[in-house]
Amino acid sequence: MNRLRDLVAAELATPLPAPITAFAEHLTGVFPEVRAVLFYGSILRTGDLSGVLDYYVLTERPPAGWRGFFTRILWPDVSYHELVHDGETLRAKVASMTLAQFQRAVSGAGADTTIWARFVQPSALVWASAGVRDQVVDAVAEACRTAARFAQALGPAGGAPRALWTALFQETYKAELRVEKAGREASILAYDPERYDHVMTAVLDDQGGALDPAERTRLRKAWGPRRLMGKPLNVARLVKAAFTFQGAARYAAWKIERHTGVEIEVTPWRERHPILSAPRVLLKVWKGRRRAS
Repeated sequence: MNRLRDLVAAELATPLPAPITAFAEHLTGVFPEVRAVLFYGSILRTGDLSGVLDYYVLTERPPAGWRGFFTRILWPDVSYHELVHDGETLRAKVASMTLAQFQRAVSGAGADTTIWARFVQPSALVWASAGVRDQVVDAVAEACRTAARFAQALGPAGGAPRALWTALFQETYKAELRVEKAGREASILAYDPERYDHVMTAVLDDQGGALDPAERTRLRKAWGPRRLMGKPLNVARLVKAAFTFQGAARYAAWKIERHTGVEIEVTPWRERHPILSAPRVLLKVWKGRRRAS
């Protein structure tokens, strides 16, 4: 896997704007026993810091208490954070899981597809503790390898890289409980098609050519349970997030004001009970929109 690993290592070392790096360093003090911080998502491409930054924080062990209990069963944990940097408020949605969970997830060993499908897309390693950088590079390279192998199985036999990746992203979106615009996979690939060509070529070189028919058949069969389990896993994560999403009230208030112009005060009660406070918040938004119209 040397060619693929070299490609991934170079990509993960991509220099990032100072605010993104500063937020990552801030997160190392928020989460206990942080081993690495990855940055990913659309802002990695656009550099638009007015949106919500996306981070993955990899830790040594799950959080303590009941939150850690649920995270051991159903990762990742999701939270919302803000940081004032050079007078500007930065916002981030942070997913966290242990490094060991991440390493298992990228291998494709379980039914979940979200981690390797996400990290075959560009990401950057913003921060890593001593001795962990190589482990993260290996894990992200494994995510790319897992994705490329399923792409070869789900796409047309002997197809060009673009056709294989298109088939993969279409299937992974179908397996997830997400509403994506038609052609979403095309927009992902269109940003840097050569990058995905290089990833697929590196995987093919490292594995000594295309998958043989038997392995392709095995992976196509293995996809069935993953397709069936994808949406139930997503539903379970949404239920978990409803009760464990730290900072949910602040995140919702910012989103509401950004999209509707209605300012929502985040009181201590709303911070502690975002679900119970939701009806009154929605009523305020409705009244605010009526007045505006």
